[in-house]
Amino acid sequence: MDTKTTVLNILQDLTGEDLSTALDTDLFATALLDSMDTVQLLLELQDQLGISVPVSEFDRNEWNTPNKIIAKASAAQ
Repeated sequence: MDTKTTVLNILQDLTGEDLSTALDTDLFATALLDSMDTVQLLLELQDQLGISVPVSEFDRNEWNTPNKIIAKASAAQ
């Protein structure tokens, strides 16, 4: 499975929404993700893609849309 599909699957599990057609949706402004979901997102990215992002280095503005998460995850691999 590619990075984009993996990220979208993780986000669907966390939000209950199919975001494949809403890649620029601000997940925090729309309340699709909260701080607890953020921790779960980072754990899932680490587990499924081998990407380690410490919560202390997490900048919400750089991870607030599916497109940004996909780009960050792809760059970290």
